[in-house]
Amino acid sequence: MLHKQMLLALVALTSLNTSVIGTSKPAESITAERIAHLRAKERAAWAAYLDRSQKQMLADRAALAAERTRGAPVPPLPKEGLTARSMPLDCDAAWYGTAEAHHLADVIVSFQTPAGGWSKNLDFSGERRAQGQSYAPDNLNKHPGPDDFDTPRDPTWNYVGTLDNDATTTELRFLARVAAATITHDGDLYRVSFRKGIHYLLAAQFPNGGWPQVWPLQGGYHDAITYNDNAVSQAAELMTDVSAGAGQYSFLPPDLRQQAAASADRALDCILRTQIIVNGKRTAWAQQIDAITLQPVSARNYEPAALSSGESADLLLYLMRLPRPSGAVAAAIQDGITWLNSTAIYGQQWVGGRNPPSGRHLESKPDAGPIWARFYSISANKQIFGDRDKTIHDDVAEISLERRNGYAWYSSGPQQALEAYEGWRRLHPSIIR
Repeated sequence: MLHKQMLLALVALTSLNTSVIGTSKPAESITAERIAHLRAKERAAWAAYLDRSQKQMLADRAALAAERTRGAPVPPLPKEGLTARSMPLDCDAAWYGTAEAHHLADVIVSFQTPAGGWSKNLDFSGERRAQGQSYAPDNLNKHPGPDDFDTPRDPTWNYVGTLDNDATTTELRFLARVAAATITHDGDLYRVSFRKGIHYLLAAQFPNGGWPQVWPLQGGYHDAITYNDNAVSQAAELMTDVSAGAGQYSFLPPDLRQQAAASADRALDCILRTQIIVNGKRTAWAQQIDAITLQPVSARNYEPAALSSGESADLLLYLMRLPRPSGAVAAAIQDGITWLNSTAIYGQQWVGGRNPPSGRHLESKPDAGPIWARFYSISANKQIFGDRDKTIHDDVAEISLERRNGYAWYSSGPQQALEAYEGWRRLHPSIIR
């Protein structure tokens, strides 16, 4: 009896010490109803954007349907893989003219969607896309649950055209390298595909300069401005490189380079506008931003609307790479660096394996750090952690073992931005506050 009473007391104590500080709400899709409430001068551009997306979705689906014969078996889904790793961007220039690089480029072109983008998690090391084969592998959530924010409207049409996981921008950079190494007509296929991809990015860009995670629009958080996986900054950097027309991008016509330059300018304006202000001070950025309200929103169930250290560091690195930073850019960088310094964690390390019983956890170590939590609450600037049931916690030990082990809750990655800042500030003393 005494043992039972002690056990009940322990359970009660554990319950008292466990706190759920919030619940993630699903992000809103971009809809005609929401657009109708915009100011008149914004409404027309957003209505045209949504119409363009819907028409492109129908065209993409119709193109795939036309490849399939009624009654004939549908080809299996493409092989999954780490897309970016199958497209090396750091080889000697001569390698991109080899048969191996050409085969890889041919496979990439075969998986380009009619809209001009690519899906994610594709393994391009195999064969070309077969007639009637899906443009995307099985990108469905491997841990589905009720009210899963990542559940697609149509499970057979998921992430068909995306900037997630380095998709689309990596394919384009690879194709540009192969095209530059193939100056004969044999390289025309890659040049045409590249131009189509740039037009895809132009079509997918929001009127306010951001980019969604998936285009044509898929709904939910996929419709948000996506800083996760560097989607916006990678697209903006590519547009900047295209606009310069140097090196492997020299084959592009002047009008397309001009469009790319304007696109990069709009993206920069969006980045500056969405740096979150708390109590009158600029801080950092969220992982996802509602495209219409420009307010932080949740992404997956366990990714709350919050300040995000990794995405903020990546955006700061992008801003510091700009060749002629304005005063507004300099201020955004300085305030972002101040925020990173204020949230750095010393004396603790993120350790442990991915298997029970202990799992990953924080452990004290006097000389450890800096590391950063993935998410910080916007109002209190405190570490927060989400779980698959949409609950938000202020202690990583409170979330499920599966999510604690399966997500990068802490990282030392933002240190790169702090190191880069030291060099950046020496290069630009005249605009430092």
